[in-house]
Amino acid sequence: MIESVSILQYALVAFCALMAGTIGGVAGYGTGLLMPLVLTPLVGAEAVVPIIGLSALFTNSSRVLAFWKDMDLRKALIVGCMALPTCLLGAYGYTFLTGRGAAIVIGSFLVLMVPTRLILKHLKAELSGSGLAAAGAGYGLLVGGTSGSGVVLLSILMASGLNGRAVIATDAVISIFLAFAKTGVFQFFGALPVSSWIMALIVGLSAAPGAFIAKRLTETLPIHIHNAILDAAIVCGGVLLIAQGLR
Repeated sequence: MIESVSILQYALVAFCALMAGTIGGVAGYGTGLLMPLVLTPLVGAEAVVPIIGLSALFTNSSRVLAFWKDMDLRKALIVGCMALPTCLLGAYGYTFLTGRGAAIVIGSFLVLMVPTRLILKHLKAELSGSGLAAAGAGYGLLVGGTSGSGVVLLSILMASGLNGRAVIATDAVISIFLAFAKTGVFQFFGALPVSSWIMALIVGLSAAPGAFIAKRLTETLPIHIHNAILDAAIVCGGVLLIAQGLR
């Protein structure tokens, strides 16, 4: 399906990726949640997670460059190292999904992430030590086989005591590490043909400048308004994907 994408559609993907990259740079998540809504009708549901996983190398690298002074390397290492084995397992499991199954999985995940984010936001306990490590392992399984799970990582890092730009920077470092792992698995099992590499490069390179735009907007954009709009888009898109997979 991806081989039939037109030049105009590639341009649309690039524009949407820039917008999603900017949103992701401000809120700490958004690129992996919004881009499946654009990519799925063009490339098919089964190609979305490998494409987003590869493009994350570029989008998160730009966030690291923009916010590197604020990262918490210790917490990034704890979560990243615990998430790596389960991330590989989740990515391996995703390679067995059919197009229909992938649509249902991605759609269900998008819908469930909205209430999950709101629930985790209200947790007041601070994750540390073994609790942070366990959360990292659980996140790894999730991120390996889904797209847009950065909202969960965002919530884990906030629950560990990080705030503001420190969350975005630390999230980006972990995401780069896991994106390398996912990409390796998808490439080994044939889920990343040349056409998917091209699409991933377009998404990643187009989204990358969004981090620097987001850095300028960080203190002026009303986050609560953005979050409400983003949540509505996520739920609507998820429902549409589930309906497509059930047909």
